[in-house]
Amino acid sequence: MTGTGTDTPLSVGLVGYGVAGSFFHAPLIAAAEGLVLDTVVTSSPVRQEQARAEFPGVRIASSPEELWHRAGELDLVVVASPNRTHVPLATAALRAGLAVVVDKPLAATAAEARDLSALAAERGLLLSVFQNRRWDGDFLTVARLVAGGELGIVQRFESRFERWRPQPKGGWRESGDPQEIGGLLYDLGSHVVDQAVTLFGPVVRVYAESDVRRGGAEADDDTFFALTHAGGVRSHLWVSSTAARLGPRFRVLGSRAGYVSYGMDPQEAALRAGRRPVPGEPWGVVEESGWGRIGAGESPVTGGGRPVPAEPGDYPAYYDLIAEALRNGTPPPVTAEQAAAVLAILEAARRSAREGITVEVPSV
Repeated sequence: MTGTGTDTPLSVGLVGYGVAGSFFHAPLIAAAEGLVLDTVVTSSPVRQEQARAEFPGVRIASSPEELWHRAGELDLVVVASPNRTHVPLATAALRAGLAVVVDKPLAATAAEARDLSALAAERGLLLSVFQNRRWDGDFLTVARLVAGGELGIVQRFESRFERWRPQPKGGWRESGDPQEIGGLLYDLGSHVVDQAVTLFGPVVRVYAESDVRRGGAEADDDTFFALTHAGGVRSHLWVSSTAARLGPRFRVLGSRAGYVSYGMDPQEAALRAGRRPVPGEPWGVVEESGWGRIGAGESPVTGGGRPVPAEPGDYPAYYDLIAEALRNGTPPPVTAEQAAAVLAILEAARRSAREGITVEVPSV
């Protein structure tokens, strides 16, 4: 490892400079105290020039193999390439002696995730999964309300990640080839299921409906999950590209009160617009007009309940915690075992939707 001293930045190689790499990982790595973006791997000349323009001084590699050959110069590899490459690239990085962060989903199956986790443990290396939506401001607000008991005993958790995209964009994310691990069940489903499990713990039973709604689409673009948690909470989760009218982002119903919020966390839009988090400056702030409301017996749409100040979103926290884990040996912010638990649920959901049955989730 190059970053041996506490004041020496840890060097990061980033594989992939598409949407995930350029909009999310690269800016957040650059913003993290103690990390430096050393190398971007992309074979696209256009993306190579984009990376050089956005991060002057960054090294460019045309293939991941160039990173493995100089693994001693790096402390971390981030895999932000298409889903089908996650397992082989993470495996190669671990075998090269490098700590690894992988964009979600870590793999196609829980078994593959467990194998990667075992390899990382065998090598004594960090392996983490980028689940940035744990640091959405609205989710942090829900977590605060749940932990503080303001809702009472939570009985039902509803979460929607809906979009209106009536025309398919194409590309691997919408491919029907199972090898691509495309479709919303694995894409946005990875987020909403991870959030539900983070809040309410293991899931024992899944029912799902998954459809291809748009003409010319190949992969699922409208999926619903009903999860039964071991603790008794029921989570209803929607992910869709075909929602002509968007529902509430969160609706959480408890024995004492309920909470409803609308709209999306502002961090993704800010990053896509070219804004970058700067330490000490406001980031992820939700304007008061976007706050959710808590109450009982009334609709928030008609002013029922009271507004709840929203927690600021904090995607930069993920890589701050990765740097801390690399330096101090603390657990990473998201573990491969947690990713495997989510993948077991997604596998059960896919079977449920295909066979029209409720599926028991095996313990991981």
